[in-house]
Amino acid sequence: MIGPVGRIKSGAAVRAVVGQDYRRAMAALVSHLLDLADEAATTALARRIAALCRAGDVLALDGDFGTGKTTFARAFIRARCTAAEDVPSPTFTLVQVYPAAEEGDAAVYHFDLFRLRTADEALDLGIEDAFAEGISLIEWPQRLGPLLPPYRLDLAFRFGSSPGSRTLTLSASGGDFLARLKEAGVV
Repeated sequence: MIGPVGRIKSGAAVRAVVGQDYRRAMAALVSHLLDLADEAATTALARRIAALCRAGDVLALDGDFGTGKTTFARAFIRARCTAAEDVPSPTFTLVQVYPAAEEGDAAVYHFDLFRLRTADEALDLGIEDAFAEGISLIEWPQRLGPLLPPYRLDLAFRFGSSPGSRTLTLSASGGDFLARLKEAGVV
């Protein structure tokens, strides 16, 4: 694990923080870079983050094909829901909903928005309900444009320097995600 990489200076990242002025947005976006040696490390991290999540949390999973978004999502869902749960990629269905393993816990909504043509199409998928009452894992979050909630955890997956390794940049735009991650020793 590598410590903080500093403030995000990307204009796109700042514009994604809806309703905040530039300086306030810059102060809210702090990133942490993690090295994930292999798929097992991605799975272990997903389980740790899953334990910290609660209803209303949104995790935006960004990265090219094959960088680990779906691997992370599957491990997260298995940790929150049922270990034996079959977790297909929602590439064709666009959304899969997984009921919580524990009574009173939040369901997990797994969105794959790659095939969306417009952000408004996500409304037909029940994304507003997911944001309000569930935990949302969103692959290809940039497709939501202004519908992407301002308070979320951004996970940017990239290929690592060795075969099978990945780097992951965690960024939280407001809310208490970073505090929860720090308290749990994730960052």
